[in-house]
Amino acid sequence: MNDAAQMDALKTIEAWFSGVEGSLTAFSGGVDSALVLYLSHRFLGEKGIGVVADSPSLKRSDLQIAKDFCQQYGITLRILKTNELDNPDYAKNPFNRCYYCKDTLYRQLRELQESEFPQFHLLNGANQDDLQDHRPGHQAAKEQTIHSPLADCGLSKAEIRSLARRFELPVWSKPASPCMSSRIPYGQSVSKEKLSQIESAEVTLNQLGFEEVRVRHFGDTARIEAPTDSIPRLQTLFPLVERALQGIGFQRIEIDEEGLISGKLNRAIQANG
Repeated sequence: MNDAAQMDALKTIEAWFSGVEGSLTAFSGGVDSALVLYLSHRFLGEKGIGVVADSPSLKRSDLQIAKDFCQQYGITLRILKTNELDNPDYAKNPFNRCYYCKDTLYRQLRELQESEFPQFHLLNGANQDDLQDHRPGHQAAKEQTIHSPLADCGLSKAEIRSLARRFELPVWSKPASPCMSSRIPYGQSVSKEKLSQIESAEVTLNQLGFEEVRVRHFGDTARIEAPTDSIPRLQTLFPLVERALQGIGFQRIEIDEEGLISGKLNRAIQANG
């Protein structure tokens, strides 16, 4: 976006917030919800509050990013302990698993609103591009009347990153970081043990310099997805990576030669479609 386009987008967002008394933003630490939270604080002051779900499927690093972000900008942050794994409809990992996760979060967000902030809007970071993808969480958002200012204002992911960069938000270039449950194929149960293995494996790869990476959990097999241009280096380091991930509990380690493709496991939905 050029400067004029950015200014137009900001005017549109400011107009969106003009009728909002206060807001609670579901904040994941990613760039989309970070921009929503930053702008809510910009336009609403102390009435722009962030809420992060401390869930087993949220990386500890992303939780810390959320805390640091709010501290940096003086934004009030509330932390909700969500226990979606206790819901068997979530744990058995159906195609609409995301619905049950968001339903849990948004119900608790709604309870917080009703008990302490009755006039506040509930917000998320959904953008225009998300509306084209398989996102069962949108149904939960609709049911709980969660507003999506970025999508309402027609902003794409690229435009959001452009605005976040304009404000020098520390997460403007942060790679997408879907919840760790998305690394487990549909139909295979989600458990704390599996999520812990995934997080430990991805942290190991991060420490080796692979910033954007997914470790898909196929039972005793870990399948690593990384951008295609980093696969040669990953292959060079494979003996080290293999030993490290076997130490985490995986027996077989594979490199996905196709590379990193966000939402790759959603192909199973199309295949069963």
